[in-house]
Order: sequence, then structure tokens, then C-alpha cells
Amino acid sequence: MRRRQSCLIVGLALGLVFLLACNEEKRAQAAFQNARQTFIHGHLDRSQKEAQRGYRRFSGISSQWAWKFKVLQAQSLLWQGDYPGVLQLLDSPDLNSCSPEATISVLCLRAVAHARQLKLLDASKELDDARRICPRAPAAACGELFQAQGVVAIGQNQFSQAKRSLEQALSLARITGDRFLETTSLLNLAAALIGEGRFDEALDSSKAAFDASESIGADDLAVAAQENLAWAYYRLGDPERALGSLIEAEKQSERLGDPLLEGNALTNMAYAHMDAHRFNAATISFHRALSLADKADNKEQSYNALRGLARASVKNGNLNEALAYAQEAVDIARQSGNTLSLLDPIFVQAMVAAGREDTSQAQQLFQDIESDPTTPLYLKWEAQHELARILENDSPPDIVDRQYRAALATLGNARESVTHDDFRISFLTNGTAIYDDYIHFLVTRGEITEALRWADYSRARTLAEGLGRLPKVAVTQPPPLETTRIATRLQSTILFYWLGERGSYLWTINSKGVQLFSLPPAAEIEHLVDRYNHALVGPQGVLESSDNDGVALYRTLITPAAKLLPPGSKVIVIPDGRLNDLNFETLLVPEPNLHYWIEDATVINASSLRLIDPSRSPDRANSRNLLLVGNAVSSGPEYSELENAPVEMQSVQRHFPASQQQVLQRQQATASAYLNGNPDKFSSIHFVAHATASRLSPLDSAIILSPDGAHNQHFKLYARDIITHPLRADLVTISSCYSAGARAYAGEGLVGLAWAFLHAGAHNVVAALWEASDVSSAQLMDQFYERLEKGQSPETALREAKLSLLHSSGPFRKPFYWGPFQLYEGS
Repeated sequence: MRRRQSCLIVGLALGLVFLLACNEEKRAQAAFQNARQTFIHGHLDRSQKEAQRGYRRFSGISSQWAWKFKVLQAQSLLWQGDYPGVLQLLDSPDLNSCSPEATISVLCLRAVAHARQLKLLDASKELDDARRICPRAPAAACGELFQAQGVVAIGQNQFSQAKRSLEQALSLARITGDRFLETTSLLNLAAALIGEGRFDEALDSSKAAFDASESIGADDLAVAAQENLAWAYYRLGDPERALGSLIEAEKQSERLGDPLLEGNALTNMAYAHMDAHRFNAATISFHRALSLADKADNKEQSYNALRGLARASVKNGNLNEALAYAQEAVDIARQSGNTLSLLDPIFVQAMVAAGREDTSQAQQLFQDIESDPTTPLYLKWEAQHELARILENDSPPDIVDRQYRAALATLGNARESVTHDDFRISFLTNGTAIYDDYIHFLVTRGEITEALRWADYSRARTLAEGLGRLPKVAVTQPPPLETTRIATRLQSTILFYWLGERGSYLWTINSKGVQLFSLPPAAEIEHLVDRYNHALVGPQGVLESSDNDGVALYRTLITPAAKLLPPGSKVIVIPDGRLNDLNFETLLVPEPNLHYWIEDATVINASSLRLIDPSRSPDRANSRNLLLVGNAVSSGPEYSELENAPVEMQSVQRHFPASQQQVLQRQQATASAYLNGNPDKFSSIHFVAHATASRLSPLDSAIILSPDGAHNQHFKLYARDIITHPLRADLVTISSCYSAGARAYAGEGLVGLAWAFLHAGAHNVVAALWEASDVSSAQLMDQFYERLEKGQSPETALREAKLSLLHSSGPFRKPFYWGPFQLYEGS
């Protein structure tokens, strides 16, 4: 009896121990999952502390929990940029006898930490050890190894190798269903693609990483994806769009307590500031990034901040300071054994030599960078450009000319790899300074027509490619231009503007030839444009204003060519830069009495000479039929219904035979109805609706139509969709606010809805530069179509309709009401 009782007691004790052990396992599992979710959500300091507590409490249960908590703690430290802390933590005896899975995790973390400190030999050894263990480990562990290989390869600028490893990691992540590994692989793949110069592909990978990080609640990964997106935007020639993303990313990373992401955002922000000539702001951002890097002993981030500081110092004229920063960056690069990282600080050394007029050293360094086969394309065209500037001083003109063309060819070859229209539009912004200096060089040599040919080649490139006027491949010689013949056949005088940093130019082209006039630098002209545009939309009429910006602009932009422009002239303006935002018709002619230039001239806007060559315009149908879209149902409080839309719709209809018009209004006025309704059948297309102009993403500009589906979705006709539906229309009219666009790109002009319809094939587009009143617009359009019905050309009809408002007795006399609408001519 006693014996049975003792056995029962022992059995109960063993059962109790077993139950306690099970409960501890459950607690350990719950604690680990909670700490890991905290890590995934980007709260790195909290996840590190939770993992540390978990290790202290549960490491005694088994070696498995010991390594799991310690590895999670190390991951948290790694993502905070504490690389010495990672190595110290993982140098632990209780991790020496772990499973293959655990050993690979430890080795990969150590490899990345060593690589961030530019101890590349140590990183390579640890990756080699992990590769030997991989065949005995689960697939997920090998996924970690592939990712670590990719990250280390990126740090060594071995981008093709990094891409292969990260694609393997991504494939394994998707096979095993590891969403976190999938997200980080996409993120690092974007970084590798950026390193290769494949920026639009990097955008796709970054967007996929952002979506994946959102789906698992990984806030810090979302910020990192946002930073990659911004850097790709920057390299695609859109620093303004990049800066907006980076400012937000920097705030988010600071909130998350992630100094690594914060440092990256600050460094990238600084480059965007430099492009906008905000050199003091750039210097402050670089210094903040360097401070964060030094605290974490992050050599890679220190290098990036130092080379940026060196460039900013050159721009500020602090050559000694620039040289010191460049030397520090060189020392870090040499310590890592990564020769590719030497190129950027050597470029700064060359710039310093040029600034000190040590021409021979500067020339040699730039030539070394140009000839190095590992030089990234962006750095190659920069070196070629700076070399051309140096050669201008004492080299034969033909050598200088070849050097400028070499820089432009490198830029063109880089653009060839960009497939998205959005970024082919912006990419040539990277080459603004090269074109500006080359055109200045040609003008100073007296090669006026050659300068014009290159200036025109830089304009509307994406638009011309879409219309088949230019090949999509880079060329060494722009196509020839028969400028005088173009002006003669159009019976016009063409004013072609170039706004440059050192000076601007105006080419006048008519049947008698080409003349060139020098104008003030771009900054001076743009300042006047900004002030005058502000006055045009203000409450006081500019004729009555004491400010004379309208007169100053007339004297600057028109007076040099005034003898070629007698009253009644037909003038085609090809603007540049901020002049795209200016309606030339509103300029004030001072003599004999103050009046608007529209009273003297019929003004048409165009993007380039190639696109207005009448001999190359496609055949168009002679029939006169109308597609009328508008008077949409409201999609919500943001876009209320236009009170006068029915009046404008009816007035436009009156000028076309009933059998020759198709009207889409109210519920029928949808984006899909336009896109699926064969818009290529119509000679005239007219929209009466709200519109939005996207400054950061111009192809997201849209006409606001009726909802097409449940929950008021799909009510926008986007510019990016418009360009995919070819047109044969002689005239597209967008009676909407800001329908011309909100942003002009160097090398492309104003991009928005008008640009999209021209890209689709419309011959003429009427669109608005600023907010348009629906009351005055209805009256203007009625007058416009009445004159078209009588057989007037679009430019003449629009001018006379505007003059009818200008000469009226009511408030519509002000250019605020008649001035927003402009005629844009295409092929």
C-alpha cells in the first residue's frame, strides 16, 4: 500500500514537472512571437529589450530558445546600426553548439555587421562557413544566407552578384511563405537595381516591397522602401519628388528610433537639396547623417555622408574643406578594399583641382574616371562634362565639341534603359547643365543654327518619341532642322527660348532666316515670371497696377525681336523652364499706349520645332464631328458639380450638326466611356469638367468625370491612360482648371493633360494654365466655337474669343478670366 502510494506521488510529481515544462514552452513561444512582431513592426529598441528579457527567462529551457532570443536581439541591434553590439552579443559560448539553422543565422548576422564596418574579409569568411552548412539546414535558413550574400555584395558594389543572390532569397521566401524574408528581399533587390543604374526597375521592386511591408505591418521596412523609391526618383531626374518622400521618411525613421534609416534619409535629402542649389541645407543634412553614422561606427554610412559633404563644400566654394572630406572618404574606401568606392571622392578631388586652376591634375583625374570601366554612368557623364568645361580654356574647339557630345551620349545611353514614360520625361533633367554649357559654347563660337539644333533636340523628347518623330535610342547627331522652311509654311514667326544659368537666348525664325538675341540669366527671368503670374491671378487688374513686371517681361522677352513682329503677326512661342507657366498674350506692351500683347499678335504655344513641322503632320479626316464629355455627377464633396456646365455643354453642341456629335454627360460621362468609345473617330473633343494637375506625378493628372462603379470609384480619366488611346483629332479642348499641367520638366516642357492629348496624336489642344471660372469659360467657349463654325483656324478663333472678353465692360476684361486658356500645337 505504501509502495503504491509512493509510486503515485512520484507519478504526480513527474506529471507536475511535465505540465510546468509545457507551460514554460508556451510562455517562451508567446514571448518570442510578441518580441518578433515588435521587431517586424519596426519598434527596434522595444524588440531588443523584449528579446533580452526572453533570453534571461527562457534560455534555461533549451538551447533552441537561447539562440532564438539572442538572434532576435542581434537582429534588432543590426537594424539600429549597432554593429559592434551585434558582434559582441553573438560572440557567446551558448551559441557554439546550436543547430545548422541557428549557426547560419548567427554567421549571416555577423557577416552583415562586419560588412557594414567595411571588414569585408571577415564578412566573406563567415558567408563561406554558412554556405558549407546550408545543405544540412532548412530552406528558410538558406534564404537568410542568400539575402546576407546579397546585402554584403551591395556593400562591395557587386550589384549583379547581389541581384542573383537576392532573387534566390526571394524565390525561397515565396516557396516557404516567409513574408518577412520576401519583403526584405524585395527591398534589398531594389537597392541592387539602383546600384546597377536600373532605376525604373528599382521603382517596381521598391513599390512591391512597400506593399508587402504594409501587409505585414512592418513600419521600418515601409520607410526603407520609401527611401529606395525616393533615391530612384532622384536618379531619374526628379529631385523634387524625391525630397517630399525623403522628408516623410526621415520623420518616420526618427519616430521609430531607427538611426540607420534616418541617416540614409538625411543623406539622400541632402543630395536633393544640392540639386535645388540649397547648399547650406544640404550641408546640415550631411552633418546630421555623419553624426548618426559615427555614433554607430557605421563606416558605410560615414563614407556616404563624407563624400556628400565633399561635394557640398565644392559647391559652396570651400575647397580646402572639400578636399579634407574627400580624403576621409578615400581612406574609408581604401580600408574596405573597394576600389569602386574611390571614384566619387576622386571626382571631388578633381573638382577641387579645377577650382584651384590646377588644370593638368584635374584633367588627368577626370580622364581616369571617364576611362574606368567600373564607373557608374551618372559619374561618367559628370566627369565628361567637367572635362569639357576645362578643355574650353585652351583646347581646340573640335576637341571640346567631341567631349561635350561624349557626355551627352553617355546621358542618352543611360536614358535608353528607362522604360517608364514617367521617368523618360524626367530623366533629361540630369543633363540640364551639360546641354546649357554646350549650347553656350556653340553660341560663343558663332554656331547659332547648330546651337538651335541641339537645343531643340533636348526638347519634348518623350513626346517626340511617342509620336514617332525621334527614335527611342540615343543618337550622336540630332536630326537636321529646316527651320526657315518650317516658319514659311506655317506663315509664322517662331520665338524659341533657352533659359541658362550664365545667360539665356532667344532665336527668332521666319521666312528670311534665323537670328539670335542674348537675354538675362534664367534666375532673373524666372523671378519676374513668378511675380507677374501672382499678379495675374490677384484681385487687382495688372493694367491698373503700379508694378511693371508685365512690361519688364515684354521688354526682356519680346522687344529684342519686335522689329520682326509687326501688328497682326502670327507667333509660335517655344518656351523653356518657367516660361512654360507664362501666358505671353498677357504681357504688357508699353507703347504707344499700355496694352496686352494679345491685341498685337496671335500666339500659339509649341514644345519643339520638330513637332510643328507641317511637312511631317499625319493626314487627318476632313469631317467635322464632336465628342462632348462633361457635366459629370459629383464623385464627392471634393469635386462639386459645375453650376454652369450644362450651359457650356449646350453652347458647344449648337455649333455642330446633331448627327455629327456624341454627348456623354451625367452618369454616362465616365472615364471608361471615353476610353472605350473610339475617341479616334472624332475631329473635335471637348471636356467640361474639373481637372487635377499632379505636380509630383504629372501622368497622374486627371479629368474628373462621373463615378464608374460602386463606392464612387473610378471617376478619373488619367493622363497616363489618355496617351494609350491614339487620336486623329484636330482639336481637343479641356475646359477645366490647370488642365495644361502644373510642372515643366527640363527637356520636356509642361507635362499634364495637354501634353497627354498631344502625345495621343491631337493636332491642337486648348487647356488652362490656372484656375478657370466656369461662368467666363462658358462664354469664352461659346465665342470660340462660333468662330470655328465660321471656318476660322483654332488660333484665330481662340484669340478673337478672348478679345471679346477683354473688350467687354464687365469683370471678364481681366486676364484672370480670358488668360488661362492657351492653344498648344502638336504634330
